[in-house]
Amino acid sequence: MAKYNDSSRMTGLTSRLAVGIAVTSIALLTACAQTPPQPAPEAPPVVEAAPAPVAAPLPEPPPPTPVRRDAPLRYVVKKGDTLWDIAAHFLHEPWQWPEIWSVNDQVRNPHLIYPGDVLTLIWRDGRPLVVADVQRTDQLHPQVREYPLAEAIPTIPLDAIRDFLRSPRLVDADTLKDAPYVLAFSHPFLMEGAGGNDIYAKKVPATDRVAYQAVRIGDKYVDPESGELLGWEATPVAELDLQRQDEISVLRITRSYRETRPGDRLLPPPLEQFDSNFYPHAPDSDPGAYIISVFDGVSQIGQYHVITLNKGADDGVEVGHVLRVVQAGRKARDPQTGKMETLPELDAGTVMVFKVERRVSYALVMDAAREIHLLDRARKPEAGGLY
Repeated sequence: MAKYNDSSRMTGLTSRLAVGIAVTSIALLTACAQTPPQPAPEAPPVVEAAPAPVAAPLPEPPPPTPVRRDAPLRYVVKKGDTLWDIAAHFLHEPWQWPEIWSVNDQVRNPHLIYPGDVLTLIWRDGRPLVVADVQRTDQLHPQVREYPLAEAIPTIPLDAIRDFLRSPRLVDADTLKDAPYVLAFSHPFLMEGAGGNDIYAKKVPATDRVAYQAVRIGDKYVDPESGELLGWEATPVAELDLQRQDEISVLRITRSYRETRPGDRLLPPPLEQFDSNFYPHAPDSDPGAYIISVFDGVSQIGQYHVITLNKGADDGVEVGHVLRVVQAGRKARDPQTGKMETLPELDAGTVMVFKVERRVSYALVMDAAREIHLLDRARKPEAGGLY
């Protein structure tokens, strides 16, 4: 009996324990159901790192001026040299000589060197330089050397430029319209004027001018691209001095280049002074010029001939501009198709401008690799090898 009761008590205890657990579980579940879900914590905003400052790229070092493989390390300047000729000993392109010229404190003008000066080729910071060691009268107390300017080595042959004084000039229509002209000669039997003879002229103005140049009007200067008239060719024939000004004036021929004829115009003479210290340089842009005339009318143009270009100051052409001449593209018939094909242009030489007018400019042919002709192009040289 006692055993029965113990079992009953155990059973009742177990039942009450189970009920308690169940009630507790229900209460916990109810509490969880009544408690709103807590939001998950927000992730911190992503802050992008500021890009690291990028240093500006350093400019690429310019290519060195191309020096000839056989360039001398030492050159003694000789009488008759020009800077262009000397530069040809050191450089493939002589006009680039200013790029390698090193100014010497003993020379007032770096363009002026004289016979006997020693030029030395050196390399500094990877670049070639030509240094002029001038003559000194006292090795212990160096002094600036003084020589007559006329003895300095010129940039280009001045004799070739002096010939330009007798080369054709460009004259516009208005100038011709108002220009004085030769009427007749003082000697009744003289048909063509020579030096020392007097001539009669009309339309000579009453001014202080004494010197005149007689010119003969020739061909037109026509722009080969636009067909526009640039002016007239005026070829000098004589130099004259005014003896008496009147309605019919008297002038005396002081220098004769060609025969003077009635109808020749009288113009102010051109300046006879040319600066020999040209600074050769390439133009900023290609002028796209054409050769439209050559002094003495030769058909094949070579070294030291004076040429006329159809571009001038209005087109940005400057004294010292160096241009490369290319032969105008010739045409040839294709033997298979029968069509005419334009052949590629060929480099023909180098010219340097030494005189500029508004519509035209004048250049000296410095070198000619092949024949140069009228209507060949004059273009900006390629920039390879320039600083």
